[in-house]
Amino acid sequence: MCLAYPGRIESINGDNAVIDFSGIKKEVNMFFVEAKEGDYVIVHAGFAIQKLTDEEAMDAIKGFNEIE
Repeated sequence: MCLAYPGRIESINGDNAVIDFSGIKKEVNMFFVEAKEGDYVIVHAGFAIQKLTDEEAMDAIKGFNEIE
């Protein structure tokens, strides 16, 4: 089982994007996922692997916040 924190795409440049994970920003490869700025994605090993709806992302973030 894998736990992944959703990240919001801030900018895209070619196959790479800057993803904001609630204030922590990382550069991620977008080769496997079609998404645009503002979309939420799940990332594994430096690659976006799944696009989420806003509702799915907010539910996951809420769940992580409740765990804290």
